Amino acid sequence: MTGTPRVLLDTAVDGTDAMGELGARLAAVLRAGDLVVLTGPLGAGKTTLTRGLGAALGARGQVSSPTFVLARTHPTTAGPDLVHVDAYRLSDPVELDDLDLDWDASIVVVEWGRGMVDGISDSVLDVEITRATGADASGTDEADDPDDVPDEPRRVVVTATGPRWADVSL
Repeated sequence: MTGTPRVLLDTAVDGTDAMGELGARLAAVLRAGDLVVLTGPLGAGKTTLTRGLGAALGARGQVSSPTFVLARTHPTTAGPDLVHVDAYRLSDPVELDDLDLDWDASIVVVEWGRGMVDGISDSVLDVEITRATGADASGTDEADDPDDVPDEPRRVVVTATGPRWADVSL
């Protein structure tokens, strides 16, 4: 990554619907070759944000956490594919590279990607999600997506690094 990081957005998000709407807002500025890194604890809303992004892009298939398959490619109705990656179980960036993703022709969203995508692109959109209470997803049914519960406010900071984002605002 090159350049000085620039905060594009620092906002409170009130629940899952608002997180999905933020994903749609991000989708409006994304194009092929863009790399989005999502950071936050379990249940922060990373997958929920990606669902909203996917819906706005017209992604086919259910956008769900790719924790066990590591990456899912969702063709979209118009535009580049959405590639959704979960780097949680990867031990180093080499394993991410081994997934052989189409970085240049797709919009790639990497959950748990901080520190794993260095050198892949000179421009990165970093989205950090924090939970005000620090609550976790414990006590939920195993079939539930932890990003869907509990519905509490989050703080989302979107930071852009690199030339791709020089003239972009949210």
